[in-house]
Amino acid sequence: MKIEGLYLILDQRYARRDIVSIAAEAIEGGVDVIQYREKVLSTRDALNIAKRLRDLTEKCGGIFIVNDDPALALAVDADGVHLGQGDIPVNIARKILGKGKIIGLSTHSIEEAAGAVSFGADYIGFGPIFPSKTKMVASPLGINAIGAIRDSVPLPIIAIGGVDQGNVKDVIKGGADGAAVISSILSATDIKEAVSEFKKRIREGRCAV
Repeated sequence: MKIEGLYLILDQRYARRDIVSIAAEAIEGGVDVIQYREKVLSTRDALNIAKRLRDLTEKCGGIFIVNDDPALALAVDADGVHLGQGDIPVNIARKILGKGKIIGLSTHSIEEAAGAVSFGADYIGFGPIFPSKTKMVASPLGINAIGAIRDSVPLPIIAIGGVDQGNVKDVIKGGADGAAVISSILSATDIKEAVSEFKKRIREGRCAV
């Protein structure tokens, strides 16, 4: 399984309604990857939602990734886990999940991206590319930074941070394999239509490379 295309991060803090129902509509729209990010609920409640999302992605398609928590990913047989720079190291997550699972790592510089390769990550999240409404861990890096990473890192690159329908085409043209989106989809009135439009613009970006 290759991580690419439209990568939707589900975070209830930025959603207007139940994220499982959002996930179902996003899958209908053609989303490629769904990540479950939980920062508020108890472990038990998070496990319940993760199980529902895992069942949905197994039945309807799409790769399912759990944010930050390899144990939760293992418990629901998710396809993998996404880690931040301050989370459990990639090699430890690999011991927990095994060789067959996907491990992604957030990176914010060429040095961190290169480190992800040496650590054995399967893909990187890279950003923030633009100013973000949901999470700012560094100054915006800009589209040109994606090209610099593309030239030095052989892993799939998922651009994150302020990516929306107006700039996602340029993000893909700039060298990203995919784009991670939160608020631009979670705040949409029609989730399926928003996903479909993102997918259309990602295809346009690939054709323009």
